[in-house]
Amino acid sequence: MSSVRLAVRRAAAVTALAATAVLAAAGIASAHVTVHPDSYAKGATDGLLTFRVPNEEDSAGTTKVQVFLPTDHPVLGVLVAPQDGWTAKVTTSKLKTPVKTDDGTITDAVSEITWTGGKIGAGQFEDFHVAFGQLPDDTDQLAFKTLQTYSDGKVVRWIEETEPGADEPEDPAPVLKLTAKGVSDEGASDEGTSAASPLPSKTSAAVASSDSADSTARGLGIAGLVVGVLGLAAAGFAVVRGRNSGARSE
Repeated sequence: MSSVRLAVRRAAAVTALAATAVLAAAGIASAHVTVHPDSYAKGATDGLLTFRVPNEEDSAGTTKVQVFLPTDHPVLGVLVAPQDGWTAKVTTSKLKTPVKTDDGTITDAVSEITWTGGKIGAGQFEDFHVAFGQLPDDTDQLAFKTLQTYSDGKVVRWIEETEPGADEPEDPAPVLKLTAKGVSDEGASDEGTSAASPLPSKTSAAVASSDSADSTARGLGIAGLVVGVLGLAAAGFAVVRGRNSGARSE
């Protein structure tokens, strides 16, 4: 009987360690501020960017989010979607190099969006939606440096840019890749989203967030189920082997 109990304990320990590893990996993967989709075609028009901000602190909530838009390669026609509990302040800046468009020359562009008034609690995230009229076509990527302020005064600076061939920095800035027209990684068309497509409603934004959370939960649940089944199988095998050994000894 002692060998059976030992096998069961070992199986339980393996199950616990594997489940912990799965949960830790999921936490690491979702810890950074990110932009979705992560790519668009160069010069795409009438599209939508979503900035996902997770809360990494156990004892403080996120109370302020600042996203800085590049002005050397400006994003034109920026509009911010209403967000329950949050107030958005949009700051524009003069462009060093005006941009010529079919509608005229653009001399100002949005350089910063600051959300305040809301709160992202521990173990939660928030999606902030920003529509654009046109993306630049003269660069391969856009880095949206972001500051995340917590209720205890801590500020996390998501401003580091990944160098080609180097490992991802500790606090990377959200990066949008700009691809040749027609080859966007996320399947965006050459022209981005249709101009007739409305901004996501509060309900659809909540559904999108819920769907993402559900997908993560299902993935973790399946992984945990697989690990648990393996542990039970190992324990069952040990029990059967112990019984067989006992029968032979008799």
